Amino acid sequence: MKAYERFLKYVSVWTTSDENSETVPSADRELVLAKLLVEEMKELGIVDARVDKKGYVYGSVPATPGCEKAPALGLIAHMDTAPDASGDNIHPQIIENYDGKDVVLGTSGKMIKVEEFPYLADLKGRTLITTDGTTLLGADDKAGIAEVLTVVEEILTDGTPHGKICIGFTPDEEIARGAKHFDVEGFGADYGYTLDGSAEGEIQYENFNASTAFITIHGVSVHTGTAKDVLVNSQTIGTEFHQMLPVSERPETTEGYEGFYHLVSFHGNVTETKMKYFIRDFDTEGFHARAAKMQEIAGSLNEKYGAGTVEIEIVESYYNMREKIKPCMQLIEYAKKAAENADIVPDVAPIRGGTDGARLSFKGLPCPNLGTGGYAFHGVYEHITVEGMDKAVVMVKDIVGMFAK
Repeated sequence: MKAYERFLKYVSVWTTSDENSETVPSADRELVLAKLLVEEMKELGIVDARVDKKGYVYGSVPATPGCEKAPALGLIAHMDTAPDASGDNIHPQIIENYDGKDVVLGTSGKMIKVEEFPYLADLKGRTLITTDGTTLLGADDKAGIAEVLTVVEEILTDGTPHGKICIGFTPDEEIARGAKHFDVEGFGADYGYTLDGSAEGEIQYENFNASTAFITIHGVSVHTGTAKDVLVNSQTIGTEFHQMLPVSERPETTEGYEGFYHLVSFHGNVTETKMKYFIRDFDTEGFHARAAKMQEIAGSLNEKYGAGTVEIEIVESYYNMREKIKPCMQLIEYAKKAAENADIVPDVAPIRGGTDGARLSFKGLPCPNLGTGGYAFHGVYEHITVEGMDKAVVMVKDIVGMFAK
């Protein structure tokens, strides 16, 4: 079965994770895909395929004769889709021999425009898979799952020599919990790769240090007719807090290695306002300086409006995997060589985001990230090409062969 055929099957299953849930997995719907994958893995001959009580899917392929001493390689992807757009009732559009021009997304009135996504011209002639404009597509990261199982099917069919291959599919990656309950020891891999990147040929071993700031602002509400010198509008203080952060350090004004503060949500009324920020920086010192800046602003506003007006809690989420990958840079060299062998120009660049691989690297499993052939994740403009997925499969299969040697 081709990777895209698997992918189209998987996207029909609703797996959006729920950041407001305290359960693991965060949504029972994720278990539907988990159980489907276990059955498919067993059909491929993966006899130890299983889903644990927390919704993690595991399985392994024993080494071929003569390769038993090769390092065990983990291949990992995540099952959930992002809450940023609907992941239910997905209707993919398949466009064969794409003409490289703007793409109309069903009857939604939306278009994927070359002006906004200029690389589209380079995809001319490929088979493009898009949304109908009402949902996301689910390439992040069902494309990764499809590619992992296609690699496994091919090596089991053609007898490619390989060491032990460990397979892992996680829930809740999109809400920063994907690796939290991952059983690294039981997984049994020495090294791993997550297939959770964008364009084929992406090779990533640096990512943001990340934390989330939760801010609660308390105000005083009285009738506006007698408000002078009494009313304290928590929303006004919230906007003041936001304006005290550097305007040039937001996601929409930064790129490359530049960090940022991102206002994710702002909800409130006169009496109480709650704000949520993402804090991101590649540099550890800069990362901590950003948290200190937010604490400083909160302190300044408390001096102005009274102690306890602004409460702030900063929760660290994950860290830059670079320090854990540096001692085993053969992982990056293998991936670069595999890309070149597949006629792909390797793109070694930092992830302006996070991945299960970052958390797994800090749990003892060095785990860079590879591209899957997809683009514009987390929204209705998400798309992928059949050929990109095929190239990702070729690349990963080649890496498997390199580990066997």
